[in-house]
Amino acid sequence: MEDKATLIELTAEIVANYVANNSTPVSELPALIRATHDALAGIGAPPAPQVEAVTKATPAQIRKSITPEALISFEDGKPYKTLKRHLTTHGMTVAEYKAKWGLPNDYPTTAPAYSEARSQMAKALGLGQGGRKTKAPRSRKA
Repeated sequence: MEDKATLIELTAEIVANYVANNSTPVSELPALIRATHDALAGIGAPPAPQVEAVTKATPAQIRKSITPEALISFEDGKPYKTLKRHLTTHGMTVAEYKAKWGLPNDYPTTAPAYSEARSQMAKALGLGQGGRKTKAPRSRKA
């Protein structure tokens, strides 16, 4: 009960000092008192969690975001060959990005043409051909 009384006293004191130094219409006093009281009451309370109003991507938007040459980011609408570096600049992981926008687990993080070009380059270099080839055993000369 004392806290409530103290809160009312503080509100009255603050509003009285404000009105003494500022011209305020009488019709605005109840709103001023209420706003001051609410502000003082909220000082000790933990802040309310901020909820981001981000809508989930529709299937049509998801299909449109995947082009052969680039992936369109839902964060800023710009095209990227790979999303990972772009997402790190926004402080997100790929999993967080997919969860935020409601993307399926098989949503690509690399543009199809870029993936194909990297694959062709790796094949041209001979990567992915398996391990070492065993040499024929040498015949020993006695």
